[in-house]
Amino acid sequence: MDRLEADRMFVAVVEAGSFARGAERLGVSPGQASKLIGRLEQALGVRLLHRTTRALHPTDAGRAYYEGLRDLLLEFDALDAAVRTASQTAAGRIRASVPLSFGVSALTPVLLRFAQAYPEIVLDVSYTDRQVNLVEEGYDVAVRIGRIGDSPSLIGRKLSEARLLRCASPRYLANHPRPEVPDDLRDHGCILDTNMAEPFRWKFCDPRTGEALEYPVTGRLRFANAEACLRAAEAGEGVASIPAFLAMESVRKGHVTPLLEAWEPEALSIFALYPQGRHLARKVRVLLDFLVEEFRSPAWG
Repeated sequence: MDRLEADRMFVAVVEAGSFARGAERLGVSPGQASKLIGRLEQALGVRLLHRTTRALHPTDAGRAYYEGLRDLLLEFDALDAAVRTASQTAAGRIRASVPLSFGVSALTPVLLRFAQAYPEIVLDVSYTDRQVNLVEEGYDVAVRIGRIGDSPSLIGRKLSEARLLRCASPRYLANHPRPEVPDDLRDHGCILDTNMAEPFRWKFCDPRTGEALEYPVTGRLRFANAEACLRAAEAGEGVASIPAFLAMESVRKGHVTPLLEAWEPEALSIFALYPQGRHLARKVRVLLDFLVEEFRSPAWG
């Protein structure tokens, strides 16, 4: 029995919750996974898993073994990666998933500079607001905005922050009273980004107390894309809530005017995520380092 292979199989099965899904992670059959863990249990002299027709759970001994083993495997993989990386060149294909608006407006120029700096790397980038499963769908990196969740299978490196600007065009403001506090938005037609978690409730931060607040908003224009909302705001159709990385160029050109700046909500973090426990190839490491450096002082402030 290859003990390292069996240990990896045990960790994969516990995290996946079944032999079938754990085996799929490591590219073996469920039968092979079951045999490996059976031999591991024999070698240790303890039962590691409770098996029923409906579920699979670690025993107390299995849980303790998993928690210690997971950390050891991470250390082993990190050491292995460090040795391998020292002799690797930055080459090969990188599959990345990035949010649509942020990807097109802010990330693509950075990726083009990266491509010029590393001509041996092939970039295969998907632009989607869907949260892909990196491991199951074969992605090396995913960029996400907001909370990254508590998944133990992902590691995140923070790139920057996404501020939200409330804005409207000068033409709109010439015909409507300028909102001074969030409650004034009840008298305005808001342009709603239905791709947001709560498009009908906008977040604010009280400048006097620092308290996080939410106010209901409504409007007849609803788009599942932030750039479409910005174009509607530029056309004088109402007040929009737009990420700063997308809106700042329009602000600089005078196409839209920021509103309620003192009430700006807490910014959302932008992360680059990659699978934990997988050997981090040099090509991926140099991309992550490049992104962190490029977004250290973003153009949108």
